[in-house]
Amino acid sequence: MDFGYFWTVKKHLLWLILLCAGHVGFCQQTGDNSQIQTALKVRALVEKKADYHKKTNGEYEGYRIKIHFSADRSAANAVKTKFLAKYSDIAAYDDYLQPNFVIMVGDFKTKLEAFETLKKIQVDFPNAFIIKSKIRPMKIG
Repeated sequence: MDFGYFWTVKKHLLWLILLCAGHVGFCQQTGDNSQIQTALKVRALVEKKADYHKKTNGEYEGYRIKIHFSADRSAANAVKTKFLAKYSDIAAYDDYLQPNFVIMVGDFKTKLEAFETLKKIQVDFPNAFIIKSKIRPMKIG
């Protein structure tokens, strides 16, 4: 038996094992580093979103339905009260856009969502129409 050959094969096998072990350790280290980088990126995005919500007061572009506008404040309040009595599940907002008091309802992400609600409330508010507006996200809980 040629022990020289056996020793050379054994030595190469040992080097191969050490090389593979080093490679696996490197891969694990790189994987850990990758996970850390991903976690840091996620944290940065969460902080960026929180800053954006502070600046925009949590509002974003969407749609509302304007159900009333007039110069008469008491008429606007009466319309808002009538709306909330019948549609208590839909938010109502009043605003003053000189010279009119305006009543808008809903917080819709898409025009289609607003249209579905418009069709439902047009029986009671036939002059209602959809407008682009800043909306507030739905509050959970």
